Amino acid sequence: MAADWLLVETFGGARREPTLLAIGDTPKNMVSIRSVLGRGPFVADVLGVIARAVESGESIEVRTTTGKRRVIAHPLLSYGGLSHGAHVWVGPWDEEPPPCTPAGAWHINLTRHVSSRSDDLLELYGTSPDAWRNEHDLAELFAYQRLQTNSDEAKALALIVNAKAGAEHAATWTVNRGDGVRRAVHFACRCVEVATTGGRSELVVRGITHDIGPAESVPAAPPSMPVLLAQQVLAAEATPGRWRAIVDLRTMRLLKWLDNPMPGVAWTLGASHPPAVHREDLRSAVTMSRELASSGRAMAVLRLRGEDGGWLAVAVSAALMALDQHTTAALVTLSKPDRGKVG
Repeated sequence: MAADWLLVETFGGARREPTLLAIGDTPKNMVSIRSVLGRGPFVADVLGVIARAVESGESIEVRTTTGKRRVIAHPLLSYGGLSHGAHVWVGPWDEEPPPCTPAGAWHINLTRHVSSRSDDLLELYGTSPDAWRNEHDLAELFAYQRLQTNSDEAKALALIVNAKAGAEHAATWTVNRGDGVRRAVHFACRCVEVATTGGRSELVVRGITHDIGPAESVPAAPPSMPVLLAQQVLAAEATPGRWRAIVDLRTMRLLKWLDNPMPGVAWTLGASHPPAVHREDLRSAVTMSRELASSGRAMAVLRLRGEDGGWLAVAVSAALMALDQHTTAALVTLSKPDRGKVG
């Protein structure tokens, strides 16, 4: 039987040695490649082939220095062409490798609040070709029930809110594919600091998602009943005319809708008009943030950008919620005030 493919990450670029994410469809949470390959004579060959594939963005196949084996590396490219890792196979020259299990690269630019998915990831998701979009607002990651998170969702959101270069996260979630099939996926990511052409730096989370089998056959995958974040959310029920969301207190940006999105409010990256709070209401938004920090609750009426470019007056009620012991966010409830649309 042919050896399994190794899935490796190269989130840190040439400055860090790659780590192992999976052997076949078995997840390995960013462990050393050497722990799997041991001190065999072809470890240096494998690392060299990975480096070449990542740098060139093309598949590489070479004979090991001993001449007894071959190494194949297929890079995993993110949207934009950067290599996030590679599928790697080591085996005899007269042996054919098995098929690779599906995997796709992604990244979240936290500075710009934009998430990007590779074509490989969209295929893994079973996304219909007419619905392919590579870039999204960060909040769209959790929208439309595509991703079913596990009990570690709060930890993942805390990583986004309190992001620092070097932070890492790995977990098993479920993807509800576009064709109705539920698949268990394992993902791993690392936050890195990236220099821009303008001399500034941006925080970017680089990740790889890997299909590890039917959701029902993987014990670590979340069950069909969604796992919610906090006790106050567990106790609450969706109410007609009210829409709940989680908001980053630091940036005042939407992290996740807990209900279906509020109709008419601009919030997606593809909206004709970008999400915004009316500039005359920015002071009220800042006051809300201060009240949340001091008393844990706040209320105001804010004008939010509508999908049509106008302004929607929205009653906003916010409560402080803990994502972990070091990170807080706002649990926000939106509703329509009596006066309706403004502007």
